[in-house]
Amino acid sequence: MAEKANGERAHSLLLAERAGAVIEGVLEVHSFDEEGVVLKTSCGELTLEGEELHVGALDIERGHVQIEGRVNAAYYSDAAPSRRGLRGRLFG
Repeated sequence: MAEKANGERAHSLLLAERAGAVIEGVLEVHSFDEEGVVLKTSCGELTLEGEELHVGALDIERGHVQIEGRVNAAYYSDAAPSRRGLRGRLFG
């Protein structure tokens, strides 16, 4: 697994004809069921939505997850807190 300059795991998402996904840079699996998978990655929280989803391979030490099933959507949300200064929090 490659690393970023700051020591974090590099993140990648590979979708193959919507029939599954291979994700690198996974730090934690928040939840999963047949309709959705929520992962914490080095680029934020990643949510995959689909049908008949299941985890085919999981190696958190290497940051590798393989999802099988039909993927209908993939989206990220930033889970990191805002890093604005005091002035930005008070007046922003």
